[in-house]
Amino acid sequence: MENFNRLNDLYFKKLLGDKKRKNLTLSFLNGILNKDDKNCFTDISFLDKDNEPLTLDGKLSKLDIRADLNDGTQVDIEVQVCPFKLMAERSLYYWSKMYSEQLEKGAEYKKLKKAIAINLLAFDYLEDEQDWHNIYNLLNEKSHKKLTDHIEIHFLELPKFTLKDMRKIRASEAWIAYFSGKYSKKELEEIAMTTPAIKEAVEFEDTFLQDKIERRAYEQREKAIRDYYSYMSAFKEEGLQQGLQQGLQQGLQQGLQQGIRKVAINLLKANMSIDFISQNTGLNEQEILHLQQLITK
Repeated sequence: MENFNRLNDLYFKKLLGDKKRKNLTLSFLNGILNKDDKNCFTDISFLDKDNEPLTLDGKLSKLDIRADLNDGTQVDIEVQVCPFKLMAERSLYYWSKMYSEQLEKGAEYKKLKKAIAINLLAFDYLEDEQDWHNIYNLLNEKSHKKLTDHIEIHFLELPKFTLKDMRKIRASEAWIAYFSGKYSKKELEEIAMTTPAIKEAVEFEDTFLQDKIERRAYEQREKAIRDYYSYMSAFKEEGLQQGLQQGLQQGLQQGLQQGIRKVAINLLKANMSIDFISQNTGLNEQEILHLQQLITK
């Protein structure tokens, strides 16, 4: 299927949010977090969120997968399709919830584990950053030393990604290449030679699209996203037109008022009576007297 959107919430969650394919999720996480064979994550438990509603302002544009890793590390993978200016604030908010929810009432702080937020974005967000992958920690302003390794927030911006050398591809690059939609099936097959998980992802994608029910659900979600963009575009265009009309009307009104005041000033200078000026300009006596005071100053 051409132009298949791999960031579609239904597809993404079935691919990386299902315990049946947790090996793919582990491959994605170990790649993004730059883990090697010695310190890689070996198991993952998903937090069940299947009962969350799909709403226009929430799940349409935002999808997250919460999970616990084998060493207790907490991770939240968020996919954001629609541009959102407050990604940093929202990511920090969800990170704080994920971190604080580890402790039950009365539990000791030493039981807290590292919490990682990964934001997979379909748009450019960090204007001053050129790299597609940026990591944020809690650092000392002067020494740049970490206060703690418990906080880690990643931003993965798909539009900034370009594969430089397919022969030396890293696991993280392989996954971003897959989700970016910039590469053909043939190119993905070449990528899969170095990252076997991508081959399994492509095979699952084919199975997903051959399932009529799954494909129908996918297409409905894509239509909802298109409609959302269409509505937003129409609202912006309508708002712009209204703003232009209001601005034009205000400008004409201001210009007319200035013209009337100028005529009144000229009539005052010609020693015309206040009654005459009022009848020919529509200004009241107080307004004309105010103009007269401005002239005499």
